[in-house]
Amino acid sequence: MTTTPLDDDVALLARHSTAVRQVRRGSRVGLVALVAVLIYLAYAWFAFDVPRLIASAEPQRAVLLATDSVAYKVHVTKSLKNPGFEVAVEGERTATYDTPPAWVETDEAGNQVSVDLGDGYRVEIDGDHMALTTPEVGTIHVQVTETGVTINYPGEPPAWVREGINVRTGHLVKFDARPTLDRRIQVTRSKIEVHRYFFGWEHFFFPFKSPLHGLPAGEVLDLALSGDRLDPSQSNAALIVRTFLGHPEWQHGHVFKALLETVLMAVLGTLTAALVGLPLAFAAAHTFNRIGVVRFALRRLFDFLRGIDMLIWSLIFIRAFGLGPLTGALAIAFTDTGSLGKLFSEALENIDRKQVEGVQATGANRWQRYRFGVIPQILPVFVSQGLYYLESNMRSATVIGALGAGGIGLVLVETMRTSRDWENTLYIIILTIMLVVAMDGLSGWLRRRLIQGNGAG
Repeated sequence: MTTTPLDDDVALLARHSTAVRQVRRGSRVGLVALVAVLIYLAYAWFAFDVPRLIASAEPQRAVLLATDSVAYKVHVTKSLKNPGFEVAVEGERTATYDTPPAWVETDEAGNQVSVDLGDGYRVEIDGDHMALTTPEVGTIHVQVTETGVTINYPGEPPAWVREGINVRTGHLVKFDARPTLDRRIQVTRSKIEVHRYFFGWEHFFFPFKSPLHGLPAGEVLDLALSGDRLDPSQSNAALIVRTFLGHPEWQHGHVFKALLETVLMAVLGTLTAALVGLPLAFAAAHTFNRIGVVRFALRRLFDFLRGIDMLIWSLIFIRAFGLGPLTGALAIAFTDTGSLGKLFSEALENIDRKQVEGVQATGANRWQRYRFGVIPQILPVFVSQGLYYLESNMRSATVIGALGAGGIGLVLVETMRTSRDWENTLYIIILTIMLVVAMDGLSGWLRRRLIQGNGAG
């Protein structure tokens, strides 16, 4: 049958019309989807009360917390009830200077104190009078009286000064100045306090009162190799290690022990889940179990185990067995048994039956068919999924540890509760990240060795 040019034109117009309808239909679907997304975002904006959250946000407080995590603060405190003054590092019980640092000058009685805050900022304290000199506004004088404080500004009060007022009497009772992020001055009826920040983590390696405090790394190494003992009861090397691990503020030994508990929690939970999930997966796969009732029951068991979040399992086991790493390991094991069992059963259902039949043709029994016909096929899935869940459980163990299961998560929460030890919080977060990175590298190496063979690069 021959076609005429008119027939070709009609067919071309029909195809063009069909293409146009498809494009228009696709455009309408995309437009409807876009409108639906916009409506959902608008609903979420008001349902989650985002405007109130933005209005109540305190970015300045976030900046202060970030500063506290990478810097330490030295207090110069002049009590107005007792003679003398004190210079100490905030957050450390024993970090009080016997001899003031060079930037703090005083008379013999300790009534007159001069604090050099750097960059032209200086505080002069003379009894119950304080003078704050700044390069921007000049000198601000604050006098402590029986009813509160009086403030004399050289001009308009700067924006970085806050005044505390007694609402009952109407008297000024507090002067709080923060001219820069690393300087703060407070004056009340009971004391005058000057804060100065220094970048770094204070006394990270050795305590303030330790004979090792402030020594350069080279001198510490020389002491470790020296035969002249600082403590007759132990070698210098042992003293250095014990002083570092037993640091009362940074608690390095306690933190390292908590990290080890987290690793053991994750490894024990994941290994238990893998060893229990694999045989259950064989019974849940239709290629190895023809009993439908058993398969259905096992699959619902997997759904039940992984359907309850790991945090919920952790709370259940904490009530049942008390606090400790065992509850975290059980929570991980229960949740991952359901997840890994499901993944393994699906892998078993997708194996190549020809390889199993080839092993069977050699006269192998059932267990030999599993060993040489099935396991080699699912081993890559078994190893890769098991190692992936191990990596993930390193992070999960930190979270469930914060609920009371122990490990580094509990230590992290304890440092955050004080709202003052943010440098310790950052230290623990860095160690946790390093642990996850190390586990990622180790699992990648194991995956290559076990799946690709010893010759893998």
